Order: sequence, then C-alpha cells, then structure tokens
Amino acid sequence: MSNVFKPALLLFLLLSLITGLAYPALVTLVSMATMPEQASGSVITDDGKILGSTLVGQNFSDPKYFWGRLSATGPYAYNGAVSSGSNLGPLNPVLTDNITARMDALRLADPENTAPIPVDLVTASGSGLDPHISPAAAAYQAARVARVRGIAQSSVDALVAQYTEDRQLGIFGEPRVNVLQLNLALDALH
Repeated sequence: MSNVFKPALLLFLLLSLITGLAYPALVTLVSMATMPEQASGSVITDDGKILGSTLVGQNFSDPKYFWGRLSATGPYAYNGAVSSGSNLGPLNPVLTDNITARMDALRLADPENTAPIPVDLVTASGSGLDPHISPAAAAYQAARVARVRGIAQSSVDALVAQYTEDRQLGIFGEPRVNVLQLNLALDALH
C-alpha cells in the first residue's frame, strides 16, 4: 500500500506547487508587466478614495445618474463574490417580474419618455456584473438625466458620445458605454 501512497502524495504536492503557486505567480507577473491597470482591477480613485472599477457594474438608482444593467448577483447588487448568470428562461415568471419592475421604474423616473425601452436596461448580463450599457440605452436615459440635473441635453449627449467605446479591434462585441465613467464625468460637469 505504501508503494502507491508515497508516489501519489509526492505527485499531489508537486502538482499543488505548480498549479497552486508557480502558475498563479507567473500569470500575475506577466499580467502586471503587460497590462498593469487591468491586473490591478481597473480601479478609479479620487483623493485615495475608491470610486469603483471600470470592469464591474455599480448600483446607480438616483434619477440624476445613468442606470446600468440589472445585476443577477442578489441579494447585494453587483457583488463580484457571487457572480453568475440569472439562468432564468424566457417563460420563467421571475424573469418576467424583474423585467416588469425595471420597466415600471424607468417609466416612473421619466414618464414623458414614450420610446421603446432598450432590452439591456431590463435584463441582466451573463455575469450580472456588466459595467456597460448600449448607446441606445444611454440615449434612452439622456433626457431624464439632463432634466434632473438641470443641464442641456446636448451636453449630456456629448458626454455619451465621448464615453461610447467602439467594438474591440473593430470587430468584436458591440459599441458600449461605461456607466461608471459616464456618471463620474457628469458629476465633474455639474
């Protein structure tokens, strides 16, 4: 029995060192050397105070801010420790209830807006942590944000255009707007 146990234990320890220490250390060193901002979490700070990350959605519910996608990481919104998809099928009543509640909140915040609500404002992303919305979702909210802040909608539209990111490498993904960066720019403007 010890003829089998000793080699198994040694192999276990060797693989633990390689996969548990050496590989993560190598990946960390390479990522810190090649993309230090992303490897450090793309954290935005102001006078040493952490405001958020450009990689993880934030919970904005005040009408003076643009709202992001719904978070599927309940009960605490945008909690990276419990990131997962909602896994709710299109006929699931919970999905329907979530969509209806978000549509009601959007209409209550801006009753004058009769435009169709973009789908990304009423559904969660795959991870439940998406920091982006579509340009259409930003355009849908621009009048409300301008009105509540008491600024010209053209100023808000210009910020949306400034913070709209194109497809990655021109072909991957869709154009998108980082909600945190846009809201911070709004705060700096007014």
